Amino acid sequence: MSELRQRPIATAKSSNEPDTPQPRRQSSASDEDHGISLLDIIRVVTALLIGSFGLSYYMTDSESVIWGYRPWYTRWPVVKQWVQGPVILTPAQLSLYNGTDATIPLYVAVNGTVFDVSANRMIYGPGGGYNFFAGRDATRAFVTGCFKEDLTADMRGVETMFMPIEDVADETVTPAQRKIRREKELREAKAKVEATVRRWVGFFRNHKTYFEAGKVVGGEITGEPWPLCESAQKQRPKRSLME
Repeated sequence: MSELRQRPIATAKSSNEPDTPQPRRQSSASDEDHGISLLDIIRVVTALLIGSFGLSYYMTDSESVIWGYRPWYTRWPVVKQWVQGPVILTPAQLSLYNGTDATIPLYVAVNGTVFDVSANRMIYGPGGGYNFFAGRDATRAFVTGCFKEDLTADMRGVETMFMPIEDVADETVTPAQRKIRREKELREAKAKVEATVRRWVGFFRNHKTYFEAGKVVGGEITGEPWPLCESAQKQRPKRSLME
């Protein structure tokens, strides 16, 4: 009698085992986040700033760490002036600030605006090359260049230095045409005077060591107009050369 070969009976699957095979998870470095963090950005920016500060300190004449820029609030004299408010001086009071008294500021005035130039006493103080500007409003001298004769705020007639000398005898223009031309040249001459004054005011106002301190009041200008100095008179253009 042949024996029947019994096949093994498969056991039932455990309810805890998954129905389908799961892939094996492999660890990889890509699973980790390697993006730039905020801390990295801060480090880079800090390094760039430190490098810029160092280059600025060694490459600028003023040894500034911000490439020569000096905000007004970093300068104690300017801050002090801002707290105290602008000074209002008469010409007589302004004359006291000429550098002879080292305990008070050194002032120069242009077109009624007072500027503190105490940081440069070597030039504007006693014995300095521009001491004649100290303690006064010498706007006229800034325009004409006559530093000895024109140390005054009297600007009457100064525009004449920019007007041509009438040295052409046989002009073929009518009196009316000559008058119109003269009025136009007068307007242009006054505009040149105003531009020159603005340039000098801007020089002191935008200077890295000078600053605006206040105003000059009073001292009304009366009497005869200030004569045009010899040097300015020589600079006047000639009608014949202009034509």
